[in-house]
Amino acid sequence: MKNQKQIYKNDKIKQNIIANLNKAFVMAVLILPGIFVVFPVIILITGSVMDQYELKGYLSSVFMDELSFISWKLMPDYPSFANYKKLLFQDPSFFILFWNSMRMTACIIGGQLLIGVPAAWAFAVYKVRAGKLLFAFYVVLMLLPFQVTMLSNYLVLNKLSLLNTDKAVILPAIFSTFPIFLCYGGFRSIPAQLFEAARVDGAGEGIIFSRIGLPLGKSGILSAIVLGFLEYWNMMEQPMAFIDDKSLWPLSLYLPEITWTKAGYAFCASFITLIPAVFVFVMGQDYLEQGIIYSGLKE
Repeated sequence: MKNQKQIYKNDKIKQNIIANLNKAFVMAVLILPGIFVVFPVIILITGSVMDQYELKGYLSSVFMDELSFISWKLMPDYPSFANYKKLLFQDPSFFILFWNSMRMTACIIGGQLLIGVPAAWAFAVYKVRAGKLLFAFYVVLMLLPFQVTMLSNYLVLNKLSLLNTDKAVILPAIFSTFPIFLCYGGFRSIPAQLFEAARVDGAGEGIIFSRIGLPLGKSGILSAIVLGFLEYWNMMEQPMAFIDDKSLWPLSLYLPEITWTKAGYAFCASFITLIPAVFVFVMGQDYLEQGIIYSGLKE
């Protein structure tokens, strides 16, 4: 009896050891890629608080055409916030481009919600002839990269006299099919019996949409908002193609002429640009995961 208990105890210890080793292996596999992802951000933060002379020592091989490897320290020898002071208090162009990005992103996401959410609701709830074929056509449009549609967009915007205005970026993005695709998955996850029961009780289509569809399909809607913000906050190709006036450019195109004297300034601007995107992603991460799950559900 004692031998059986001892054997059972030894087997339990072995199982725990194996489980701990497997857990440690999985953690190591996940941590290593995480370090490679986070390391550029750490360099960005440390570079933003270095003075120009320390940066010159580290980046001289880049700017002075020297044949040597770049060295870097994760903790500056002489931390300085002069770059932040200059960027936030002495450079009005940074704030102009910052509010350009805020205005463009807010208008695009607001327009996508006004157009995309009702369209996704119609595709998901109402059965019409060739509805699936039309939705498949929408998905194909979603897969087309900007380079394919750039010329046609340019010609249309030129005819409408919208080039070199912020509307040249906002209007095409409002009619993007991607938010429709995400919201569609959220609405499709709602049982059809709820709609039928509401209709039997005398609820109109508007009441069903506002009282049932929007609350239960909010994961797809919020995931569309998060992904839309991350995409359009960092957009570069659209404003470069359609806007010539640099005062109308978004913050993603703000980059001073980089020399060893302005490298810290560029680090600082890049880090501040990163903050809103990280904040939105962290706040909407749960909804983003649920929306992606809904978008992968089969009908």
